Amino acid sequence: MPIKEKNYWLETVTAPQAQSSRELPERVDVAVVGGGFCGLSAARALAKRGVNVAVFEAETFGWGASSRNGGMVLTGMKLPVPALIKRYGSETVRKMYAASLESIDCVEQIVREENIDCNFSRCGHLEVACKQSHFDGYEESATLIQREFHHELRIIPKKELRNEIGSDIYFGGIVDQTSAGLNPARYVAGLAQAAQCAGACLHDHTPATFIEPEAINGARQFRVHTSKGTVAAREVLLASGAYTTDATPALRKKIIPIGSYIIVTEVLPTELAGELSPRNRMIFDSKHFLYYYRLTPDNRMLFGGRAAFFPETENTVRQSAEILRRGMISVYPHLRGTKVEFVWGGTLDFTLDVMPHAGKIDGMHFAAGFAGHGVAAATWFGAKLAGLVCGDPNDIPFDGIKFPTAPLGLRSGNTWALPLAGAWYRILDFFT
Repeated sequence: MPIKEKNYWLETVTAPQAQSSRELPERVDVAVVGGGFCGLSAARALAKRGVNVAVFEAETFGWGASSRNGGMVLTGMKLPVPALIKRYGSETVRKMYAASLESIDCVEQIVREENIDCNFSRCGHLEVACKQSHFDGYEESATLIQREFHHELRIIPKKELRNEIGSDIYFGGIVDQTSAGLNPARYVAGLAQAAQCAGACLHDHTPATFIEPEAINGARQFRVHTSKGTVAAREVLLASGAYTTDATPALRKKIIPIGSYIIVTEVLPTELAGELSPRNRMIFDSKHFLYYYRLTPDNRMLFGGRAAFFPETENTVRQSAEILRRGMISVYPHLRGTKVEFVWGGTLDFTLDVMPHAGKIDGMHFAAGFAGHGVAAATWFGAKLAGLVCGDPNDIPFDGIKFPTAPLGLRSGNTWALPLAGAWYRILDFFT
């Protein structure tokens, strides 16, 4: 069977989709820019609290990273805990780590409350060590996380690794039982329906083109210009992630869009699938230029990675398919003769410091920089920003930390230096 340049998850969406609202409102309490996990989570939370909210999405709801990822609902952050503590201090990182754990509960609660059929499962994640030195660092990290955050991780020595993964190329692993997996396309579709049922107005194919502050009778508000007209809003919440445009130039300068690519095989025999991933974990390796992989609910192997740093195009998707296939076979030689049936790409929102950020920029609320942890983090940040709009205390530990501007060659809309960044990560993987 030839490879389909299609998204496997989108092929499986059977739930009714949220329908776009017909006419733009003249005025709303809150305008949300971006109809992915973050924006829809915020809209759902705001609407449930009686706030008049409208979501403006340039494509279809969940079109971006929210339906293009591996469906991994992960604890922790991109950077290792010792590095985070050195940068921010133990107390701040303790709150950050607690937020990452809370984000998994947030997703699970929404799935249960809204009865979203998305194959949510608390299967845990497994990080595998590509070098002995990486594995040697796991014990320190697990001890630190247990002592500082009272969260237990389990070290898997190489001799026991076959109980977790059907591959012999790694030097050991570390398991976090809290993480989960789901079908992201079904989840984001369910979020959209939930937001709409709560009273949010959803507008797809309606990109925000320009946002300007204005004053009416001395009160500050915003005028949101879209492809279908303008809307006055008391508050604006920016949730556009890697697809942030010049409609919000100050935020766009902070975002580094990184391409991530995925292949999915044909359905595997049950016995083979069980050998490859005996506990059905969400798996990723310890490299900077990492691979991540898992079984899908119908026993296909989903295998992804940073095969090319450029955001997705037809060429990078095709090139990445072969790169990822070689990577998959290096991990699982058993799959050498297995057909790849799906390949697609997406774009993740990184920041220069590889941290999530939230707060206000040009007077507008925002959250960004989820760096591959967006299923859980974006959902949580959306709900938290909704709370701030409604007057809740600000307990977001990522609000207020320094948010560096990306260098010109890395920032969104001007990414000529991304191959250099990719080369740097490959050098790091070689020497560390």
